[in-house]
Amino acid sequence: MAADVELERVSKLYGSFKAVDDVTLRIPKGSFISILGSSGAGKSTVLRMIGGFEYPDYGTVRIAGQDVTMLPPYRRDVNTVFQNYALFPHMNAAENVAYGLRQDGVAAEERKSRVREALQMVEMLPYAMRKPNELSGGQQQRIALARALVKRPAVLLLDEPLGALDRKLRQQMQVELKLLQSRLGLTFVFVTHDQEEALAMSDSIAVMRDGKIEQLGGPTELYDTPATAFVASFIGAQNFIAGDRVDDTLHMKSAEGLSFAAGQATPHLGRGARVLGAVRPENVLVAVEEPQAAANRLKATVAASVMLGDSLEYVLRLDSGGEFIARLPRRGMPAIAPGMKVFAHWEPQFFQLFPYEDLRDARSFVA
Repeated sequence: MAADVELERVSKLYGSFKAVDDVTLRIPKGSFISILGSSGAGKSTVLRMIGGFEYPDYGTVRIAGQDVTMLPPYRRDVNTVFQNYALFPHMNAAENVAYGLRQDGVAAEERKSRVREALQMVEMLPYAMRKPNELSGGQQQRIALARALVKRPAVLLLDEPLGALDRKLRQQMQVELKLLQSRLGLTFVFVTHDQEEALAMSDSIAVMRDGKIEQLGGPTELYDTPATAFVASFIGAQNFIAGDRVDDTLHMKSAEGLSFAAGQATPHLGRGARVLGAVRPENVLVAVEEPQAAANRLKATVAASVMLGDSLEYVLRLDSGGEFIARLPRRGMPAIAPGMKVFAHWEPQFFQLFPYEDLRDARSFVA
């Protein structure tokens, strides 16, 4: 499939600091990609270089095959929706949407028709005469979208546009944005630090760390088969056990001498390498009696439980002093209460080994 956006070995420096470090990225036409990372990872800088608000110190930016590396924003076939919406408070919704067309000298009749079309796209036509202070946060966000869409860009850039909304409205807008992108067939490049947002909306996700892309892939791929311990920890919750690989097998031994069997390991893990074993909370089971047949098990005390709607999350205090998280369905499980002695156990297929160095900033390990 043809690429709408291509970054080829792009770097951006601020003094000696590399905000973006030799990034190559190809975004297919009509796709929805999220650039995900924590604060300072470089995600917004990448977006700004695509939009022309920043110029790379090295590398090339192409849109629809055209080299736009040093072109200003108005000469690129892109438009941007920012987190703060940047609506003019003295203009009503229709006037805000029409502003860019007026600046481009579009004739009045065509301008009126395109504004109406854009407002219909985001279901805001009944609110055309209202000013921003008369609109809710979600409605303002839709007007900002309409203002970007009215110019009919090939690529729409979205810089954390849902960050100011409350959780329920943000989830609603995630669905609406994805449906809108599918209906219009535009290329959406969405920057966020919210992993759930990226998983819910994207065809593909680029996870950034220290100015580099740590992994690029679909939501299922990143969640089920993360390439590094950092991606495993950043996409969804994760339990980690630190230890050493046993020979060249898919087994590891913790500092306390406990053995664990894994289903997969990242490449280049040598004999006896220092490793991190990882298992997601939803793949951890909890038993009152010791499960003798379980390949992986740990003794624990239930420290706390948290109700998450259709599931319960248990914080388990291990004999080693570390914590483990188990997320279980509310129905069909034995009664488990804080203070109880239990066993956490999981299947090898859900346990993956990573190089220990993958997660320099790990917060807690079992050992």
